[in-house]
Amino acid sequence: MLSEQIKITLSEDELPKQWYNLAADFQGAMLPPLGKDGKPITPEDLAPIFPMNLIEQEMSTERWIDIPEEIRGYLKIWRPTPLYRARRLEKALGTPAKIYYKNEGVSPAGSHKPNTAIAQAWYNKQFGIKKLTTETGAGQWGSALAFSCALIGLECKVFMVRISFDHKPFRKVMMQTWGATCVPSPSMETAIGRKILAEDPDTPGSLGMAISEAVEECMQSDDTRYALGSVLNHVMLHQSVIGLEVQAQMKKVGDYPDIIIGCAGGGSNFAGISFPFINDRMHGKDIRIIGTEPEACPTLTRAKFRYDAGDVAMLTPLLPMFSLGHTFVPPAMHAGGLRYHGMAPMVSQALREGHIEATSVGQVECYEAAVLFARTEGFIPAPETAHAIAETIRQAKQAKEEGKEKTILMNWSGHGIMDLKGYQAYLEGDLQNYPLPDELLERAERCMDGLPMP
Repeated sequence: MLSEQIKITLSEDELPKQWYNLAADFQGAMLPPLGKDGKPITPEDLAPIFPMNLIEQEMSTERWIDIPEEIRGYLKIWRPTPLYRARRLEKALGTPAKIYYKNEGVSPAGSHKPNTAIAQAWYNKQFGIKKLTTETGAGQWGSALAFSCALIGLECKVFMVRISFDHKPFRKVMMQTWGATCVPSPSMETAIGRKILAEDPDTPGSLGMAISEAVEECMQSDDTRYALGSVLNHVMLHQSVIGLEVQAQMKKVGDYPDIIIGCAGGGSNFAGISFPFINDRMHGKDIRIIGTEPEACPTLTRAKFRYDAGDVAMLTPLLPMFSLGHTFVPPAMHAGGLRYHGMAPMVSQALREGHIEATSVGQVECYEAAVLFARTEGFIPAPETAHAIAETIRQAKQAKEEGKEKTILMNWSGHGIMDLKGYQAYLEGDLQNYPLPDELLERAERCMDGLPMP
C-alpha cells in the first residue's frame, strides 16, 4: 500500500535534463567577485584556474542550463537516487511528523559530491585539460573527483586537510584506487605549504590551506586546472539535480515538505536539496529551509557578511560571503567536510534575502542523532550528514510538542563507513563539543581588515 511505502524511486529517463540556477531568481543582483585591486573580475582573470566553459556557468544568470547527454550518461551510474520515508525513525521519536531523506550516499564515492565532480571533469576534458588539482576536507570531495577523473580520463591530485588525512586513511586509499595522488596538506610540495609548516609544524591544516596548495600547483602548468567541490556558483548549479529529483519524487506520493534541512559547510549539498524549493518558496509555497552547521565552525550563524578570500594565501578572488576569515583554522572536529571558513555566495545571498534559516549543532548531539538513525534506518551517516539528522530530530520533536503533523525533508548527503573513528570516540565517551570561543572568532575576523566591504 502507498501508506507503507519506504522508497520512492525514479527511472533513468526521469533524470533531470537541465540544471536550475537560483542566480536567475534572487530579488537583488549578487555582488560580483573582486580581484586584489578591488575591481570586479573578468572571465580572463579566472582562465588560469578554470576552463572557460565552466567560467561561463559560474557567471551565468540563465534560469535553466541543459545537462549534456554524455554527462547524464555518467550520472545514470547512480542517479536518480532514492527518496526514503524514515518510518522507523518517526516511530522511535513518537512524532506526528513525516520524515523523508534523499539518499545521496548511493554514489560510487558515497556522497553527493560526484554530481558536480563528473560535470567539472567532463567540461575540463572538453576544454583540453589533462590534469585537475583540488583540496578535500573529510575526503568526500577528493574521492568524488578521483572517481570522476578515472571515468573521464584525467590525472588527479588531491591535497587533503592533514587532520582528516590522519583520521581517515582509507579515504586516501579510495583515491589511490581510482588513480589519484593524495597528499596531506599543508605539504612540502608547494611554496605556501612550506611557509605554513615553517610557521606551525603541528597545524591540523584547513580547507583554506589546502585550496591554496591546489591552486598554486594548478597555476604551474597550462594543461592543469583546479576543481572546487563547493562554494562556487557552478557547483551549486550542478547539485540542483538533488532537489529537482525530490520534487518529482514527492509529487509521486502526493506529498510536499513543510521543512527542508541540509548540513552546511561550503554549501553544496544544502544548495542541491534547497535551491529548487527556494524557487517554490519565491512563488508562494509556505516552507522553512534550514541550513545546519557545526558550533565549531559557525559561518552562517555567527560570521559577518563581507568580501573575503577563499584560501589562506589569497590566490582566489574575493567572494561576497559569510566568512570567519581566510586564516581561520577550526578545531579538529570529526566533521572535516564542514570546516570551511566561508559560505557559498549563493547560499549567503539566500540567507540575506530571508529565504533560508541557519542553526548550529555540537558534535556530541550530532553523533547521538547519527547513532539513533543507524539503529532505526540502518544506514550509518557521515559526520557531516549527522548535522542535518540532528536538526531533523529537533524539528520532529518540536512537531510532537506542538501536536502538529509536519512533513520534514532532509538531504542525507553521504555515508559514514569511512568515518568510524569518530563513532568509536563517541561510543567510548571520548568525544567533546568544540563551541567556537568569541576570542578566536574576533581574531579570525581581524585578518580581513583592509579588504573591501560589500
